[in-house]
Amino acid sequence: MRYAEKITHSQAARSAAAAVLVLALGLTASPALAAPFDGRAPTAAGSQAADHRAGAGLDRYYSQRLAWGSCLQAPDDTVGRELDRAGVQCADVTVPLDYSAPRGRTITVAISRLKATDTRHRIGAILLNNGGPGGTAVESPPGIRKAMKGVGSRYDIVGFDPRFVGRSTPLDCGWPVSFTWFSAGAGRAGFDRQVALSKSLAEKCRATNGSVLPHVTTRNTARDMDVIRGALGERKISYLGYSYGTYLGTVYTQMFPGRHDRVVLDGAVAPDDYGPRLLKGTVGENERALSAWAAWAADRHTAYGLGRTRTAVLATIDGVMARAARGPLTIGTAPEVFRLDDTHIPLFLFMGVADDTDGSRAFLAEQVSVLAKAAKGRPASPSPEFAEMLRATLSGADSPSGSVQMAIICGDAPAPRDPEVYWRDIQRTRAAHPLFGPLTENIGPCAFWNPPREHPTRIRHDAPALIVAATGDPRTTYRSSVALHHQLPGSRLLTLKGANRHGLYGEYGNACVDRKVNRYLETGKLPRKDEVCVK
Repeated sequence: MRYAEKITHSQAARSAAAAVLVLALGLTASPALAAPFDGRAPTAAGSQAADHRAGAGLDRYYSQRLAWGSCLQAPDDTVGRELDRAGVQCADVTVPLDYSAPRGRTITVAISRLKATDTRHRIGAILLNNGGPGGTAVESPPGIRKAMKGVGSRYDIVGFDPRFVGRSTPLDCGWPVSFTWFSAGAGRAGFDRQVALSKSLAEKCRATNGSVLPHVTTRNTARDMDVIRGALGERKISYLGYSYGTYLGTVYTQMFPGRHDRVVLDGAVAPDDYGPRLLKGTVGENERALSAWAAWAADRHTAYGLGRTRTAVLATIDGVMARAARGPLTIGTAPEVFRLDDTHIPLFLFMGVADDTDGSRAFLAEQVSVLAKAAKGRPASPSPEFAEMLRATLSGADSPSGSVQMAIICGDAPAPRDPEVYWRDIQRTRAAHPLFGPLTENIGPCAFWNPPREHPTRIRHDAPALIVAATGDPRTTYRSSVALHHQLPGSRLLTLKGANRHGLYGEYGNACVDRKVNRYLETGKLPRKDEVCVK
């Protein structure tokens, strides 16, 4: 999921720091088009029933007039400046914090729009989500317009930053770290440190944002999406979601059946696989991706010095881990020094194998080279890109992003409360999977979070969608995409064989995948049967 890619692929259009955006001229929703669709607000107990009736007081949100204007928020807002230059306009959509109390506190959701230029053949609006959870998409319309090629001019392309993300009403728990997906390390002491950290992060969020946390959920984001649809004046809206965004899109189809048009889910996660322990079951894919990367690095031993064979490169990583288990490695020099132990290093490897393009593999090789030097006690200076990654991960520099990500995941589904459950799972997997097992089975803040207000969303309605998946996806596994496809019998599965890559359409450069997605977006017709492309 996008929790890792946010800081590893600044070039990816759906990352937290992603591309450019565009929007033009606001249109005000007519009351007829903007009428709220059956969006019943949740009960305090968390009704699982589909949202089929407008809650009292929601009409004003659906019929609000959007004040479209410049995306520039400050003189140093480079994203906003590029959006303005691309012809994008931005607006804020007002939504209730709590849909069961629509006359209460409100928050804003930031959106952007790049309007259709082929107005005679306009298809409608398409809403974008880049995953995360907690990823932004206000910046994305220009990049998606380019990926859509000729059909892009027929859509209003709409990016949005979900509630409490990016340019929307903010949430920040003031965490000392920006990421929480660490490993338990080699022994009980590392695990106990992770328990203490997770507990402290949950307590800090409760102390700073306790009244807001119950409303930071995927189901509320889906409700916001329907308000956006209404405010845009659309009877139906198309959707493109990556990674976690596929779960959000699935939730929307279940809560608001009949309000979606064309739906593309890229790197899908089935509802049963989503939750606080969403990394469970991904070890095999990540180990295979790491092994493939090691073979790539071995062919470039002259450049990186990590070993001349796949086995030798993996042995280098084992050596780094063994040394880090004895004490932290020192990276960099004053005034900025980073110390990494065996709870940190697996995360960087895990993030690095999510993309099998040469550029991403080279970046991972550079990181491992620096770690290998540090493990030998030699001076180890990170590149500016690696230093930025270390800073974002190990400090609180991006605390708002980490806070929101955990708030959404913990607010969506419950996690086991007993730390010993996690420890037993770690010990069971450690022998066979010593590198990634203690990471994918580790405890997190959700173990100490207040229970969710609503039950997780279950699939009760079919939804025709195009599901796009790579067979070697290390994040949201191919198995999960297949499972979602089976749960949505009206969907079609577009498989890319031979790629260890998370996120394909418009990003990976596979002409076959891009062509088939664009054909669906143009015609609105799913292929008669599942289709396959090859890397």
